Amino acid sequence: MGRRATTRRIGIADVALKAGVSHATVSRVMNGNFTVDPAIAERVRAAATELNYQPNLVGRSLALGKTDTIGIVVPDLANPTFQAILRGLSMAAAQDGYRVLIADSSEVSSEEAILAGEARRRCDGLVLCAPRMGDAELEELAPSLHPMVLINRSTLDTKAPSLMVDYGRGIQELAELLVGLGHTRLAFLAGPARSASNGLRLQGLERFKAAHPDIDLRMLDAGSNFEAGHQSADAVLASGATGVMAFNDLVAMGLLSGLHERGVRVPEDISVTGFDDIPFARYTTPTLSTAAVPIDELGQQAWHRMRDLIRNVPPDSGAGGPTIFLPRLEVRGSTGPAKG
Repeated sequence: MGRRATTRRIGIADVALKAGVSHATVSRVMNGNFTVDPAIAERVRAAATELNYQPNLVGRSLALGKTDTIGIVVPDLANPTFQAILRGLSMAAAQDGYRVLIADSSEVSSEEAILAGEARRRCDGLVLCAPRMGDAELEELAPSLHPMVLINRSTLDTKAPSLMVDYGRGIQELAELLVGLGHTRLAFLAGPARSASNGLRLQGLERFKAAHPDIDLRMLDAGSNFEAGHQSADAVLASGATGVMAFNDLVAMGLLSGLHERGVRVPEDISVTGFDDIPFARYTTPTLSTAAVPIDELGQQAWHRMRDLIRNVPPDSGAGGPTIFLPRLEVRGSTGPAKG
């Protein structure tokens, strides 16, 4: 049996031989260098076309020091909130001819620095979305990641543009909603301990407690996904709370399911709120009261900040500190008056 023929990739050397020029001349023509004599450049392009030469885009990017790609590291790509941020970022970047490389740390904070470094080496800039690493680690890592944009994280020493949601204000408004409905025993299903946005929620609830010392507010460990909320149902019932604030919509949806399985009515027996207003929040049974975050806009604005960094556009003279986005209360069917 004869050997199978193999197809060899056409390279610069083949084009150079065909056109009768040096490798360097072919490289300059392929990279759009206009110093090459037009007649020679045309001969090179004709040879490349005849040989069906396909430039190595990775090699070209390395040679030019530009990839037209940015990276983003997220803690959990299964979360619709991060999916929406990615969508906003990708669509905005695409309008300027950029692609997005995605890395998911799967809520493992020890992996973030490795993923961020690898992504940055392959891209022109990096977006760190809700990083779980500590401030000291982030500040030490930041210089090697520049240009970098932070989403839902801000530190004093990174000098990176930061986009933040006012989670403290949002959770306070949800707590006030429940108190306004007559609830005096509340519970908060906390998110990941290393989540900066969870810390902001806790700070907001401390301010709420200071303003309402008569309200019984219990803090319950949960997480950030559907399973965490579902597994929290028994702890919620044991707490005696009649109004529950979940870390996010996914946790709230899991809790709704767990309560339904136990014959607990929402909102007749317990009121439940989420956070983020992911698309599914309008289609739960009952529909979910939540704090809506401008998720797509976060992604779009992240690209605009990154574009300015890549183009060396100086920041506005009045700009200082993170850009703050305010949540909007969405009252739906999962909240109602307290019993009795």
